[in-house]
Amino acid sequence: ISLKCMVYIIVHKIYCCDYMIETLVEFLTGLPPLGVLFFAFLIAYAENIFPPSPSDILIVFCGTLVGIGTIDFYSLALASTLGGCAGFCTMYIVGRKFGTTITTSPRFSFLPIASITKAEEWFRRYGNWLIVVNRFLSGTRAVISLFAGISQLPFGRTLLLSAISALAWNSLLILGGMLLGERWRTINEYLTMYSQFITPTLVLGLLI
Repeated sequence: ISLKCMVYIIVHKIYCCDYMIETLVEFLTGLPPLGVLFFAFLIAYAENIFPPSPSDILIVFCGTLVGIGTIDFYSLALASTLGGCAGFCTMYIVGRKFGTTITTSPRFSFLPIASITKAEEWFRRYGNWLIVVNRFLSGTRAVISLFAGISQLPFGRTLLLSAISALAWNSLLILGGMLLGERWRTINEYLTMYSQFITPTLVLGLLI
């Protein structure tokens, strides 16, 4: 593939992602409070099933709605956390049912091979601690829930740890939206930076 084609593909993906986010934001602004909470549940759920998705930045935008009084902080934190836990549990059950055959199944081709390899190595070393920090590890969240099931970690404890992780991460995103208000889009730059620099640093720390 030529450099020109690579640049075109990257620009096209960025444009499509930005357009999708703006479309969803416009849709969100027209929803009643219960509709916003249900949407937050759905996007938090979907991120675990169909990565990658722009759920983080959309939760940040929902945080701006908390700031203007459309919804309250605790309801939004609860809805997004329940969605994240439900998605985590779905992938956990899939991993527990199908085991290691998932890594070669074409039905799960949307999962990056590199992320699968990372998750396998991490679970051999750290087990439950990965569940606690999984929401903070961008790019590997879906496969961590999958390998929690493959590793047959105890369901109750795994669910509790995933809830703690989701609640902590979502609360930070919501607070970011509340504080930034109309400037909520600027946090996307920090999320990108986090994904590109902070997450690899955390990963390196885990592997050393």
